Amino acid sequence: MTLDSSAPTARDRSPGLAQSAVFAGVIGALAGAAVSGHWGILAGVLGAIGGGAVIGVADAVARARQRPGEIPALWSRIVMSGALAIPLGWVAGRLGAGQLVVGIAAGLVAGLLGVRPYKVALGPVVGAAIGGAAVAIGSGVPVSAVAGAAVVAFRLVSALLFRDPQVSLLADRVPAADLPFVVPLQARTRYVGTGYVRDLAQVLGGTYLAAAPDVGIVASLDELAGPEFDPARVDPLVREFYEHTTRFTLDIVPKWRMWVRPGYLLYRRLLARPLGQANLPMNQRETLRGISSRIDTITTSVDGVVGVRGWIRSFTDNDEPIYVGIYTTYRHGGRGYVSVGFPLPQASFTATLEPRLRDGGGLVLRSRGESTTHPGHYLTHVDEDSGGLITLAVHGFAEQLDVYLRDGELRAEHAFSVFGLPFLVLHYQLRRKPVAAEPPVRGGAVGTVAAEPESLPMEAGPIEVRPMEAGPIE
Repeated sequence: MTLDSSAPTARDRSPGLAQSAVFAGVIGALAGAAVSGHWGILAGVLGAIGGGAVIGVADAVARARQRPGEIPALWSRIVMSGALAIPLGWVAGRLGAGQLVVGIAAGLVAGLLGVRPYKVALGPVVGAAIGGAAVAIGSGVPVSAVAGAAVVAFRLVSALLFRDPQVSLLADRVPAADLPFVVPLQARTRYVGTGYVRDLAQVLGGTYLAAAPDVGIVASLDELAGPEFDPARVDPLVREFYEHTTRFTLDIVPKWRMWVRPGYLLYRRLLARPLGQANLPMNQRETLRGISSRIDTITTSVDGVVGVRGWIRSFTDNDEPIYVGIYTTYRHGGRGYVSVGFPLPQASFTATLEPRLRDGGGLVLRSRGESTTHPGHYLTHVDEDSGGLITLAVHGFAEQLDVYLRDGELRAEHAFSVFGLPFLVLHYQLRRKPVAAEPPVRGGAVGTVAAEPESLPMEAGPIEVRPMEAGPIE
């Protein structure tokens, strides 16, 4: 499949190139002024002019040489990251931070942005070396220059030590149909939240139902059949969980690796909570707040087939979102896949998983494909006007969802790793809800919220998610 068949021409890209060069020039001007202003106003003005010219020209050259389906050259990204760090270093200096502290802090931030644990550890070391060298030279070295030099030095060392890319540009402004493994549903506001599926129904024009009764995260496991996966061999209870998820309660225990906790706490405070997305509990103590879980649906066809399934989890005490995932299935090359889209502002993060049988009739969904390239993780910007997609493949992230029976009980383990290092496992016990009679459910009009049932049966309503009783509270 050719992903760049509709890639923009050089003429189409001209306005974007000009805007990028102007933005880079502004960053360069700020960086130049921050460094040279150390020696006076005139030096600051000249530095701003020179910095703007150098960074602007560098960006223009890099993007002019950039081919469709590629991201800007590494050297230009390193230069830009250093330029961005310089004004921040200037601010830190104005607040009283010294050369060594700024160097270590700049290296640490650069390492954290590199995600890999090895990079996180390397960043402060490189930053300390740059800051220490500046201290040895004396006060003549501006703190802002230390910040920029620390980031550039870290990026150069990192490029030499870690040669495999963390991300790669997969597609540049292509139709959604060209990327079946991407869920192209973005958030149209800065906050995703638990009402996302309801808001999406207003855009798609479908019938919305909150806490839909007797529905699963997939319509049928038969949609996933392929050469390596026979749905008929899946245990009936495992199949029931996938096809009728709302019939079950979920007891959960999160297990985070110690090394990832500081970075995750920073990520949650700065990104997850403000976005209302991907805000997982840190420990079992947090699950004691109570976790609500439901599947909201949108029916967009006249035959009543569910078109959108949104699995929404939130803390019970204040409805703070944990995650909002849109579950889809698709077929390609005689195989079926599960793609889960996590909406972000004007973007989507997609996990595409391939099915595999497990001993005893269990089912494993994993993001590392053995025979195809579709499984993986993808970060996609969705153009609101054209619907075109700019998609990055995120190579270092991996996950596996394992649902199985142990001693007659249904269990699940959802494991995550980054660059081969495990950092989180979510342990579940899955229990079927008590049986109750099911009253009729009244439907809703297209584009509106469907009327809710007067009393909910066993299958209807939110999925109860409880912390496991066994095990210590971390």
